Formats: sequence, structure tokens, C-alpha cells
Amino acid sequence: MADGSPKTMTLTLHVWRQKNARAAGAFQTYKATGVSPDQSFLEMLDLVNEDLIGRGQEPIAFDHDCREGICGMCSLMINGEPHGPERGTTTCQLHMRHFHDGDEIVIEPWRARAFPVVRDLVVDRGAFDRLIQAGGYVSVNAGGAPDANSVPIPKKEADLAMDAAACIGCGACVAACPNASAMLFVGAKMSQLRHLPQGKPEQTKRALNMLNRADKEGFGACRNHFECEAACPKEIPRRVMAEAFRDYVTAAVNRDDG
Repeated sequence: MADGSPKTMTLTLHVWRQKNARAAGAFQTYKATGVSPDQSFLEMLDLVNEDLIGRGQEPIAFDHDCREGICGMCSLMINGEPHGPERGTTTCQLHMRHFHDGDEIVIEPWRARAFPVVRDLVVDRGAFDRLIQAGGYVSVNAGGAPDANSVPIPKKEADLAMDAAACIGCGACVAACPNASAMLFVGAKMSQLRHLPQGKPEQTKRALNMLNRADKEGFGACRNHFECEAACPKEIPRRVMAEAFRDYVTAAVNRDDG
């Protein structure tokens, strides 16, 4: 390379291995050799797995799908940081040029009660699906799909909704939070609807249902550490949590328990 840095790297990986949800897990150490700085983090793991398979050993299980920073599947804790050291970057878009030859890298799954480990680095994020089922949708019968320009929406409101809709549901916010709170995720899924006319009728009901469900799923309470905002690969702003709390309080005050 032009800057004199090595064309390939050798890294020491400390990877969490766990056979299944009931088994006890432990770290195992592997050498990753011939790693190109231009490879993504997942491509580096592919290289390690090719070597393990070639030696008749079990490959490291990890989640992946699009590898384009869209699906949110590549959920890894890298040296104690969700998705690694680069802000606004998913694991699949993290390149090995951000590491150095000889580095030691600790790779773990998300650590949260609501995200039980399935195997190795794979966790069950079904709790997020159940949060969406609890209220992250619009159920009002609005007839057929209207033309795009038939419902005027102020640009500011549309931008706020789109900012929240960028959430890919990876779970980095939960992994980063000391309390394993899902408030950034819940707030994003609520905010993308609350700023649109179609989402207004169920705004407070949605808050009540989703936040109550979050408690049942075992997510912790938000204590405004804002680690979630710092770890989010799509940089969802903290204001979505304030909106969610506001809607929840409104719903709780106005709820008719009779």
C-alpha cells in the first residue's frame, strides 16, 4: 500500500462460542491471517470460518443477510462496542482498515435478557417483532391507498417521520444500554407513525401497548444514559424517546379503567 502499511494483517480473535441457548458459553481464541484492510468485518469472519471448515471444525455462527447496512442482522459486540468502533456504521459495513496488524479483537453477541443467545454470536431478537405486533402499525381502515400527493404533510413532519423510519431494528441500542432498554427502538417505531396523519388516531394507544409490552419482554427501564443514541448505526435521535414518554403519560392519564 502507498502509505507503507501491510497489505494483509494477522489478528487475534477472542470469539464467544456457545452451542445452544442452554449450554454454557466461553471465549475461544483464533488467528485470522491474510486479512485485507479492504475486507468488511463479516468477510474477515468468513475467512476464519473457511479455515475452520477446512480443518474439520465447527464454523462460528453469526447473523447476516444484506451486508449493505440495511437489514440490521449483523449484530455483533466488537471490543465492547455494538457494531464496532465506527459511529453510524453497521458491522457489515465496518472495514478492517479501522484495525491494525497484530490487534486483538473481542467478539460477543448482544448481552440482554430479552435477546437470548441462540448459538455463538446469534441472538433471538423476536422480542422486537412482538413489540411491533403490540402496536407498531396503523390499523385504522382508511380505504384504498390514496395518491401520494392527496394528503398534504408538512415537510418538517415528513422529515421527522423519515428520520425515525431509518431504524433497522438491529438491537444495538439495547446492547449499549446499561439497563438493556428498548426505548430508542420503540420510540423510533412510534415516531415514524405519530408524525403522519395515518398514525394520529392510535398515537397514545400505541404508546401504552408498546411500552407495556417492552416491560413484559424483559427490557430494562430507560435512565437517559443515551448510550443507545451513540451506538445506533442509523443515528436515530434521542428525541424519539421523549416523544414516546410524552405519549405514554398522556395515554396513562386519559385511560379509562372502568
